[in-house]
Amino acid sequence: MSRFAVVAAVVIADATLLWLDGTAGWGLAAYAVVTALVMVLSVRMPFVAFVVAVPMAVVSGASLALLVCTSYQAGRRMLTRRDAVLTIGATVAYVGLLLMIAHRATMPPEPWLVLARAVVLVVLPVLAGRYLTRQDEHQRRERELIAERERLRERLRIARDMHDSLGQALSLVSVQAAALEVAALPARQRQGVRDLARAARAAMDELHVAVGRLRGDDSPGPEGDDSPGLEGIEMLVAEFRRAGVAVRLERSGRAAPLGGAGAGHAAYRVVQEGLTNAAKHAPGSPVTVSLDWQPDALLLGVDSPARGSAPTISTGGTGLTGLAERVSSAGGLLRVHDEPHTFRLVAMLPVALEAVA
Repeated sequence: MSRFAVVAAVVIADATLLWLDGTAGWGLAAYAVVTALVMVLSVRMPFVAFVVAVPMAVVSGASLALLVCTSYQAGRRMLTRRDAVLTIGATVAYVGLLLMIAHRATMPPEPWLVLARAVVLVVLPVLAGRYLTRQDEHQRRERELIAERERLRERLRIARDMHDSLGQALSLVSVQAAALEVAALPARQRQGVRDLARAARAAMDELHVAVGRLRGDDSPGPEGDDSPGLEGIEMLVAEFRRAGVAVRLERSGRAAPLGGAGAGHAAYRVVQEGLTNAAKHAPGSPVTVSLDWQPDALLLGVDSPARGSAPTISTGGTGLTGLAERVSSAGGLLRVHDEPHTFRLVAMLPVALEAVA
C-alpha cells in the first residue's frame, strides 16, 4: 500500500468517526486537513507527530487510526534513549488524560477499559514497530555476515589459484635459475643469471606473503619490516642497469622520513612499476628516476621516452590501478601522463608531520 493510500485511509477513518459523533461542515474539514498534515509529518518527524496525535485523540474523541499509525512510526524510529523517553512520556500522558476525563464523566468507565484502550491504540503499535525495527537490524547484520563469508570464500579461492598456478611457474623459474647459477657461464652472463635468480626468489617470497594475507595468516605484508622501501630504490635501479636499462637516478632537496603506513614501500613500487613499463614498452630508451624532496612531500617520478607515436601503455591496467590504490592507502597521490612520445609516472607521498614541523 502506498503512503498516499495510508494517509487517505487514516483521514477517512477518523473523519468518519468524528462525523458519527456529530461534527460536520468546516470543523470536519479542518480536522481532516490537520490529520493529513500530522500523517505527513510522521514520515520525517515521527515523535513530534505522535506527541501531536495524543491531544488530538483526547480532545476529539476520535483520531484512533491516527494514534495507531503515529505510535507505530514512533516505535519504528525509536533508536536512542531520548526517543524512548519521549514515547513513554507521551503514552503516560495519554493514559493520565483518559483517566482524568473518565473520572469526571457522569458514568465513568472501569479503569481497566481505559488501560485496555491505551494498550491497543498506543502500547501495542509502539512495541510492534520496535520489534520490526529489531528484525530489520537482525536481517541486515545477517546479510552482512553472509556477504563477509562470501568474500572470505572468494579470497581463499584466489589464494588457492595463485598458489597452484603462479607458485608452480615461479618455482620452475627459481629451480632453472639456480641450476644456471652453478653452470659454467661467462662472467657477464653469470651476473645476469644471479639477478634473474634473485628476482625469482623475491617474487616467490612476495607470492607467499600475498597468499598468506588472502588466507588470513599473520604473515608480514608488503608494509612489513622486511619490505623494501626508499633505501631499496638505489639497489633496484642498479638491478635494472645490469639488465640493460639506461637508468639515471636524480635526487634533490633534503630527505626526510615519510608519513603514512607503507609510504616507503609505495615509493619503491612506483619506481619498480615505472622501470618495468619502460623496459617492456620502450626497451633501450633512457629512463630517469627523480626523487624531489619538498618541505611537506616527496615528488617521485619515472620518465621514459616512448618509441614511435603510439602510446606506451594503457593507463587502465590492473598494475597501475593496484599501484594507485597502494599509494592512496599511504596518504599520497599517483598520476600517469601517457603522451604520444613520453610516459611519466608521478607520485606524491607525504612527509611525516614531525619532519614538517
